[in-house]
Amino acid sequence: MSAVSDRLPTFPWDKLEPYKKTAAAHPDGIVDLSVGTPVDPVPELIQKALTDAADSPGYPTVWGTPALRDAITGWAGRRLGARDMTHRHVLPIVGSKELVAWLPTQLGLGPGDRVAFPRLAYPTYEVGARLARAQYEAYTLTPGADAPGPTELDPEGLKLLWLNSPSNPTGRVLPKSELTRIVAWAREHGVLVVSDECYLELGWEADPVSVLHPDVNGGSYDGLVAVHSLSKRSNLAGYRAAFLAGDPAVLGPLLEIRKHGGMMTSAPTQAAVVAALGDDEHVRVQRERYAARRTALREALLGHGFRIEHSEASLYLWATRDESCWDTVAHLAGRGILVAPGDFYGPAGGRFVRVALTATDERVRAAVARL
Repeated sequence: MSAVSDRLPTFPWDKLEPYKKTAAAHPDGIVDLSVGTPVDPVPELIQKALTDAADSPGYPTVWGTPALRDAITGWAGRRLGARDMTHRHVLPIVGSKELVAWLPTQLGLGPGDRVAFPRLAYPTYEVGARLARAQYEAYTLTPGADAPGPTELDPEGLKLLWLNSPSNPTGRVLPKSELTRIVAWAREHGVLVVSDECYLELGWEADPVSVLHPDVNGGSYDGLVAVHSLSKRSNLAGYRAAFLAGDPAVLGPLLEIRKHGGMMTSAPTQAAVVAALGDDEHVRVQRERYAARRTALREALLGHGFRIEHSEASLYLWATRDESCWDTVAHLAGRGILVAPGDFYGPAGGRFVRVALTATDERVRAAVARL
């Protein structure tokens, strides 16, 4: 077991514990804006779908029910512009984090293969490469007409290119023109593009576009897979509900591997996802909650001397006081506010903190008052 665990970095959130204790000692209690876990209720129609399916004594299928695959393809057509998808183009997964962590292994990558991800990124992209014993590297996308893609990357041996738009942690949105160039570059070099689009429903100052949109991929899903989650849009983090959509030549073998591994979404959760993807109203309501919290926190941070970069989408504000991120974490913890240090997401984040919008209205008001 140590041969596997020794490949992994220190779990970053453990480093935040002393600051969490400081923030929790505030007389009015902690305002936790660090992890980004949903706090609002699961919509009633989703809860009802879950409980109605509670009597599910048999094993669920890895591929999901026909109703679930219909719901995913229907949503992809309606929301992403991917209107010609069939059941072969989609695959349910047990939350998106397990997929990110195990995808390189399930793709058969190993020593000598390379995995690339954004320079500021969700740490699990690196973890997935480490688990597979593949090489990994961070890249910077340079926007502009002369940048056909992540040009600093040598395509030799590069097997998997992660995209993340809207970004965690920065909230940056890649424009359609940039996505188009990246897809063309990856196809030219035979590189699989997997686009983490879990925050796509949460655009504030930009309208995020999927790699599955025909304007990006030219009407072909070859070499493309998108990852989507219901954790944020529908408050279903506790349900572990997510799915893949894209190239059947990639998803077909993944399905077979996941069948052997027993990686199946529970039957009640599958029913809940059908209800969630079929209803847009609860997403609108949740967006309004987050928009109000975002406005309040953004104004308070700016008034407190912070500068905010990107943050045009997602559930976070990428903020800096032009000092070490840990000095900022300590400064805010002293006011009972816990945030995530930017270096959790790569050395380039060393002077930023990530401020989540996932706190109750009452806790957000408390943070605003303290700032």
